[in-house]
Amino acid sequence: MMDCMMPSGGGMTMMPGQHIKGRIAYLKAELGIVDAQLPQWNAFADAMRLGAKSMRASMAAIMGSGMPATAPARSDAMIAIMTVRLEAMKATSTAGKALYAVLTDEQKKTADELMMARMARSEEHTS
Repeated sequence: MMDCMMPSGGGMTMMPGQHIKGRIAYLKAELGIVDAQLPQWNAFADAMRLGAKSMRASMAAIMGSGMPATAPARSDAMIAIMTVRLEAMKATSTAGKALYAVLTDEQKKTADELMMARMARSEEHTS
């Protein structure tokens, strides 16, 4: 749920954690969150912010001294980054399920469309 473009070997790749404020504002507006849904929305938005912050911190810590020189070290770095991302996704998913439970049917339809479009874009970047 967190985007930014970063150069990578002649192309651009997604870097999680950037533009999160805009993404949160976009989702809130598109879903039409109402006052009664704010507790669940706020928990979801907080999970997104925390996930983005932890991803930026882990990327900075690992890449701060430059790309690891050896294949095993690069593998360990990627595992560390993916572990942080997985934990962020779990927290966002938990909060997202609580939010989804209080959405109207129309809001759920919008949420389903937004999330599917996002997954499709992510898959395009991996192939």
